[in-house]
Amino acid sequence: MRTSLALASLAALIAMLTPLAGTAQRAQPLAPAFSAKELTASPTDSWITNGGNVYNQRYSPLTRINRDNVAQLKPQWRTHLNGSGTESKYSGQAQPLVYDGVIYVPTGANDVFALDVDSGKILWTYQAHLDAGITVVCCGWMSRGVALGDGKIYAGQLDGKLVALDQRSGAVVWSVQAETNADGFSITAAPLYYDGLVITGFAGGDRGSRGRVKAFDARTGKLVWTFYTIPGPGEVGHDTWPADNDTWKFGGAAVWQTPAVDPALGLVYFSTGNPGPDLNGSVRRGDNLFSVSMLAIDAKTGKYRWHFQQVHHDLWDYDAPNPVILFDAVYDGKPRKGIAEVGKTGFVYILDRETGKPLVGIDERAVPQEPRQATAATQPYPRGEPVVPHEIDIVPEGFELVNNGRIFTPFWDKPVIVKPLGTGGANWPPSSYDPETNFFYVCANDGAGAYSTREGGVEWEMPKPGTRYFGGEYTRSGAQRRGIFAAVDLTTNRLAWRQQWAEMCYAGSIVTRGGLVFIGRTDGRLTALDKANGKLLWDFETDAGLHAPVTTFERNGKQYVVALSAGSFFPGTKHGDSVWLFSLEGGAALPSGAGTPSSTGTDSEVLKH
Repeated sequence: MRTSLALASLAALIAMLTPLAGTAQRAQPLAPAFSAKELTASPTDSWITNGGNVYNQRYSPLTRINRDNVAQLKPQWRTHLNGSGTESKYSGQAQPLVYDGVIYVPTGANDVFALDVDSGKILWTYQAHLDAGITVVCCGWMSRGVALGDGKIYAGQLDGKLVALDQRSGAVVWSVQAETNADGFSITAAPLYYDGLVITGFAGGDRGSRGRVKAFDARTGKLVWTFYTIPGPGEVGHDTWPADNDTWKFGGAAVWQTPAVDPALGLVYFSTGNPGPDLNGSVRRGDNLFSVSMLAIDAKTGKYRWHFQQVHHDLWDYDAPNPVILFDAVYDGKPRKGIAEVGKTGFVYILDRETGKPLVGIDERAVPQEPRQATAATQPYPRGEPVVPHEIDIVPEGFELVNNGRIFTPFWDKPVIVKPLGTGGANWPPSSYDPETNFFYVCANDGAGAYSTREGGVEWEMPKPGTRYFGGEYTRSGAQRRGIFAAVDLTTNRLAWRQQWAEMCYAGSIVTRGGLVFIGRTDGRLTALDKANGKLLWDFETDAGLHAPVTTFERNGKQYVVALSAGSFFPGTKHGDSVWLFSLEGGAALPSGAGTPSSTGTDSEVLKH
């Protein structure tokens, strides 16, 4: 049952707000160089890495907030982040980190804030001062989080810089130009801290770049290794690119998310984006490895170990931006080490993370051909059930339906409608995994796009680095779009439950032992669902679109939920600059959508009974 948390009027609330002036600042203990044991543990009193642990599970074992009492959840305080990231071009997509009573969160402007858990007071701020003229950003200006370790906060920036900040003051300890905008690169994902390294991928797959992942020394910022997601001459996979041109040098395969790690195997895992140019395959004959692939590389050296390609010779912008998750489960009576990812295709790919081989079968099936696009003869079809529909039931007005609009339908110079749309399926919003049930919680969208090649020719021209390198266009088809949130059983790859939303699903989730899934909504609500069936148990309307995954943790015998409510460029939701802290004890309930972002306010509001 939906519970409405509202007072009779905003005026009544304001009378009860107590600003926190002069709150004493305690000494902040420094985070250690976290061990593998600490980084793989399920988070309790802290949330020290972007995915909750380095398996990227976003699972909390906490139970104080549960399906029986979540209706009593209330906001305890809200803090405005100085108006950072409130312009329409910005997106608030960062999952907060928490360590020993301090919250660390970046905004879409790449500014980083440290907040006191008890009071909501801003302890320090780092301002990125990004150049307003950056042009290589794909889908809104954003940061999806920071990393923590060895007394430092690590942040990737849209200008290609990787910075290490003093955990206590926010002062810059070191800064490196990891890659440049001029070469088409930016950093959108939270870096990964592991084993004395800071590991990050780079966006830029539609900007004439060659994808890569780099590892830097966490103490000094010195480059340790580089792995190229488009292999060069003599490397595994280079023969899947044309020998008569240099498209591989601009082949894309960006990395949009924070990698996962298995310390026992010594492997780093991630997935990659589309090949370049996105929609014109005529100039890049072959499978185009390692685009749209799941990859394992050696954590110490960055050397290739295995790959699995989700889409051969991608033409539909079906990249794989969702974070991979690692898990252990029983298959055919034997315990196995698994890795799973949901793609823009709407398929869930479930592999053995030691070998890269499927744990649930994946079949190569013949697909329709378009010789001018040099289409792949077959595509991988995971057994089980896709999260989103893969064909169009009724033709949209103004279009002719080809192949019922099914996934992998090719196109050329005239628009052809295909499902899913190139934005997904599942996009960047992180999925979550419940080790109690092996359920995998996925945010996705059902939509169709009208695809065509703008050039209509096959002559390849050298792209100018940093400029748009798309090779065609896809537009809305007029078919109704809807959000989908689903639970998938990873032991069978079948849907446990699935629901549709009237609006887009465009937020990451977390799942708890207390029986809950927390996920934000485009209308600004934070919602709690029963993880067993998706039933809405609680919602609260914040003051902006809520797209970032929330974080939950325990402190002094109480469980809290912290959320960044800041809106997003891509769905065009209401913008703001608020961090909200919720607890069962909480304070007074805010009226729905109460408050507006402050352009200068640094003070916190304590919400009292």
